[in-house]
Amino acid sequence: MQYNSTRNSDISISSAEAIKKGLADDGGLFVPKSFPEITISQIQKLADMSYRERAFEILSLFLTDFTKEELTDCINKAYTKEKFETDNIAPVYKLDDTSYILELWHGPTCAFKDMALQILPHLLTTSMKKTKENGEVVILVATSGDTGKAALEGFADVDGTRIIVFYPDNSVSEIQKLQMITQTGDNVCVSAVSGNFDDAQNGVKKIFTDEGYKNLLSGNNFKLSSANSINWGRLVPQIVYYFSAYCDMLAGDEIELGEKVNIVVPTGNFGNILAAYYAYKMGLPVNKFICASNKNSILTDFIKTGTYDRNRDFYTTISPSMDILISSNLERLLYDLSEGDVSCVKKWMRELSENGRYTVTEDVKNKISDLFYADFADDEETLAEIKDCYEKYGYVPDTHSAVALSVYKKYLSDKNDKSKTIIASTASPFKFNQSVLIALRGCAFVAGKDEFTLLEELNKISGMDIPKSLAELKTKIKIFDTVCDKDGMVQVVSDFLQIG
Repeated sequence: MQYNSTRNSDISISSAEAIKKGLADDGGLFVPKSFPEITISQIQKLADMSYRERAFEILSLFLTDFTKEELTDCINKAYTKEKFETDNIAPVYKLDDTSYILELWHGPTCAFKDMALQILPHLLTTSMKKTKENGEVVILVATSGDTGKAALEGFADVDGTRIIVFYPDNSVSEIQKLQMITQTGDNVCVSAVSGNFDDAQNGVKKIFTDEGYKNLLSGNNFKLSSANSINWGRLVPQIVYYFSAYCDMLAGDEIELGEKVNIVVPTGNFGNILAAYYAYKMGLPVNKFICASNKNSILTDFIKTGTYDRNRDFYTTISPSMDILISSNLERLLYDLSEGDVSCVKKWMRELSENGRYTVTEDVKNKISDLFYADFADDEETLAEIKDCYEKYGYVPDTHSAVALSVYKKYLSDKNDKSKTIIASTASPFKFNQSVLIALRGCAFVAGKDEFTLLEELNKISGMDIPKSLAELKTKIKIFDTVCDKDGMVQVVSDFLQIG
């Protein structure tokens, strides 16, 4: 399998090269030149397999330059019961006869990013060896909350790597912040950025595309790569869990073989829902993709109108991992739906950079409308959904998953579609305990209580165990306190790497 850039289809590199580089030299994102097919009969066979076995069958179709032994080793190191506290890795919880929660947060950082970031370090270090890269790889990460800790957890003390994580100051939950600034490891660095996630993400992209700075790094035996969802090694493992959820429903007699399902994803950077779309391209029977946004409803507006416009107010919400106005992975969808028209993709991305907006062709707009439904839920609706879900089902979703559930209700009201539906649950409610408890018990209940008291209160109400990794934060030492502006991010990198 070869890969090209969304901005240059003449590029042709192996999966190992694509994973190592992270971002194409022209600023584009790597995409496979073709998509492998998984037939209905193959899906039936996958239903009898474990998560690790399903991962091997699917990943081996994309990572064709990895040997069986290399890929098996990466998978077995990533998806263990010790790390995910369940053999199922990504279990499916049945809410009612049509709604199924795909729980993607059983990993060490209690968020869906673990599903990819537990395997990415192994894919990357294997890729470095395969491509005979001798220097250290420097992982740059911009995070809206969950990616940062998941990347730090995955790469900490991995030989031949260094990782630097930037997060928007005052725009992540207290638990998310504590997870990052207490991270141990000789090869890790964490810094807050004055601004929002887009400032952090744009700062990272600027470093990646600065040829002079990359030459400076190269002269010091460093090579840049990314653990954000722009890296193909981050995105491809996410395809696995959509097939796995379908197979679990099939094995549990919840659906018939070949029956189409809907997939609902709370969406910010568009990577998670793009992985679902890629699964569909491979043969997963999907009826509709439901894109759920919070008050930063830029994707809702885009899917409805065909115009992407980031010239709008930015809102800080109780679902902070979705507080994003530049959805980087959308570029991959535009490339695919324009049938690889790199001139169009480059034009749209240039317009976005220069003017903050672009409008796709009528053909692409219609294709998006056929496949995707989109809506958003504000904070008030999100809180109401948490309470309603708990009272109706005894199930406590986090704020992001509640956005998905709320938008799914709007979809049902609009379309009256009774198809079985997989709803991606992207974080443990314990990560956003204050907002969840406000929904369940009111503001007065949380007043004056610290994060760890709130964890205990949510444990009592929900009956769910407090994740070990969160409980341990109480006694961890705060290591990182750096705050930089977006123009100072490169200096943070230089200081950490001791270059200049």
